[in-house]
Amino acid sequence: MEHVHLAGEDESEDLYGGFNEYNATLDTEDLENDTAFQQAVRTSHGRRPPPTAARLTTGMSRNKGLTVPPSSMGARPITGAQQDGVARPMTAVRAVGYSSHGNRAAGFDPMGQANRGPAPPLEQKNEDTPEEKIKQLEKKVNELIEESCFAASRGEYQLALEKAKESGRKERMLVRQREQLSSSDQINLDLTYSVLFNLANQYAANEMFSEALNSYQVIVKNKMFSNAGRLKVNMGNIYFKQRNYSKAIKLYRMALDQVPNTHKNMRVKIMQNIGITFVKMAQYSDAITSFEHIMSEESNFQTGFNLILCYFAMGDREKMKKTFQKLLTVDLKIDDEDKYMASSEDKQYSLIVEVIKNDAMRQIEREKKNEAERCIMMATKIISPAIENSFTAGYDWCIDQVKNSQYMDLAHSLEIDKAIGYLKHKDFQQAVETLKSFEKKDTKVAATAATNLSFLYSLEGQLPNADKYAEVALQADRYNPSALVNKGNVLFAKGDYEKAREFYRDALSNDSSCVEALYNMGLSNKKLKCYEDALESFYKLHTILRNSPQVMYQLADIHDKLDNIPEATEWLLQVIGMVPSDATILQRLGEMYDNEGDKSQAFQYHYDSYRYNPTNISVIEWLGAYYIESQFCEKAVQYFERAAIIQPNQVKWQLMIASCHRRSGNYQQALETYKQIHRKFPENIECLKFLVRLCTDLGLKDAQDYANKLKKAEKTQRLREERAQSGTRRGSGRRRTDREGSASSESAGSRQSSATEKRGSAGRRMVNFNEGDENYVVSNKQQLDGDYSDPLGPQAERPKTAAKRRSQPEDEFDNEELGDDLLPE
Repeated sequence: MEHVHLAGEDESEDLYGGFNEYNATLDTEDLENDTAFQQAVRTSHGRRPPPTAARLTTGMSRNKGLTVPPSSMGARPITGAQQDGVARPMTAVRAVGYSSHGNRAAGFDPMGQANRGPAPPLEQKNEDTPEEKIKQLEKKVNELIEESCFAASRGEYQLALEKAKESGRKERMLVRQREQLSSSDQINLDLTYSVLFNLANQYAANEMFSEALNSYQVIVKNKMFSNAGRLKVNMGNIYFKQRNYSKAIKLYRMALDQVPNTHKNMRVKIMQNIGITFVKMAQYSDAITSFEHIMSEESNFQTGFNLILCYFAMGDREKMKKTFQKLLTVDLKIDDEDKYMASSEDKQYSLIVEVIKNDAMRQIEREKKNEAERCIMMATKIISPAIENSFTAGYDWCIDQVKNSQYMDLAHSLEIDKAIGYLKHKDFQQAVETLKSFEKKDTKVAATAATNLSFLYSLEGQLPNADKYAEVALQADRYNPSALVNKGNVLFAKGDYEKAREFYRDALSNDSSCVEALYNMGLSNKKLKCYEDALESFYKLHTILRNSPQVMYQLADIHDKLDNIPEATEWLLQVIGMVPSDATILQRLGEMYDNEGDKSQAFQYHYDSYRYNPTNISVIEWLGAYYIESQFCEKAVQYFERAAIIQPNQVKWQLMIASCHRRSGNYQQALETYKQIHRKFPENIECLKFLVRLCTDLGLKDAQDYANKLKKAEKTQRLREERAQSGTRRGSGRRRTDREGSASSESAGSRQSSATEKRGSAGRRMVNFNEGDENYVVSNKQQLDGDYSDPLGPQAERPKTAAKRRSQPEDEFDNEELGDDLLPE
């Protein structure tokens, strides 16, 4: 081959030189057979690659006299392992899984398992080793602590204590096993602290204070537990519950000394505990020092309220005012309420507002705000009568301060509370005037004031005004349960029980927890004789108010009306369990047992009712009758004497006392008693009859005098009856009653029937007392005529002298001198 020589070129330089030279760096065909190279670049799962030193000695490949390190190859390093004796493809050059040798259908083997076979199984853990047992035991202790805490959060304190004790036993077992393995330096102090602390807490929750204090002492005295001195606060709380206040203050102060100043919040809480403990000890000056320090460091409503109470106890007006003003400056650290107002334009923002309106953060804000309002309102109620000369002036000062603060919205609520304060002071007029001042205020306040006004007028019986303001409250808020109840009360008072029940039902549909509506609806059903519906209402109310005597009494009364006496008795017994001194309930129980024939139980409940209310005439009458029926007339005397003191103008009780004396055989005392009755009631025919009988039986000379007086009294009574009958015949319309206060007869359609009824009524007036008196003698009532009868003695037939004299009315006054009171009008 001829070479062309160009001008200017060096002939010694070959243009094609080096093309046929061999560079071992580019030789990749024999690398797959190079054992050292394959050893260097091969990677396998589960086997560590050779160390760097070995790579330096064996990782160099000699090929045709040239040593080439693997990392100095001109091409990319081969990342795969050898597969079926063929080099793995370089992924940057060939497609994944492609090979010019072997079966192309073979799948890609990233781990090279096809050449090495299956991977060896993982090594199984040996659970029988001591280390593994210790780990399992430690895990079990932690689980027991968690179960104990969860049980305590559910209120299952006994179960929580058992779990805490079991965790303590497991933890001690764990410590012993570590000591046996000579690994005591690996003891988990945090686990020991958790076990002891949880055990102490559970002891305290179960009110096992001595055990709790011992557990806390174990922690506090152990120097290995860091910050254990803070637990003295818990120990102080236990002493506080035990009312050992001096010891509690000592521990609080020790804990306060061990809390650094950086933990400001914790120091404030400990200072609060110290202040409250001083209040319990009535050392108000020391408590004020603690509370003032807190208010200067980090003021809050609870501390400010406690400080006001201390100044109130000491009677310091100026300090009360200053502290109240400072209380109004406490910042709640709550964002503006406008952020919860939805925007009609921005739908996305409206959705966000709906989400955050009732979230957890919003609930916390509400709680803080409610606590602030509660403290301000309670402080106002407490100090308003003390800071000024009158309740009104003090309340007005507090309201002015609130209006000038960030809590100006509370001013209207305080005004309404002021009206309620007037009610407590029995100043109804001021309360009404205060509430009427809200009529032109905003809707919510005006509705509240109208509701209270309706209630006040209902109490005073001014139903038109009560109805008016109930309507005003309903116009402001148609779904106001209180306004609906007031409207129903007005209709109930008017006797329209059906409509009243509808308003109560509406109130319940708007507020299912409105106990007033539920109670009044039960009363309405009771008035309408819908006893089953009334029972349903009161049973529902009983589930809400478990300890309400009123509800229990209504249930008993309805069961009594349904003739379910055992159930009614059971409910009344529950009422007595709640209010054992209720004389009316005791009397009701006595009447029920009396109707059932159980005289012993009836007597016991009537006697208990008499002990609590010795002025109940019906109970006194029953007890007297019981002793007379039991043939203990001497004991009956004391009850009739009590009745005579209560009703001194009723001759009935005096006659019963005399009858009891005579029945017991004390005739002289009976005679003296009848004489006293005659002096006080000289025209009482029954008393004169008994005097005549006693004087005759005792052979006294006064018998004739009393007989003459008896005749005169009977004549006087008969003349009065005749005058009354003649006046009725003339149509005068006047009806006269005898001096004993007996009931008058009813008018009739004709004069003859009216006269007949009048005579019958007069006869009954003469017999009525005998019947009433006879009730105390025998169990069966007997009709007696107008003649002398012995209600407590033998029922001997006596001559009917009155009947004989009626046949000779002309001769009645022949030999007797008539008094002015017997002359016709």
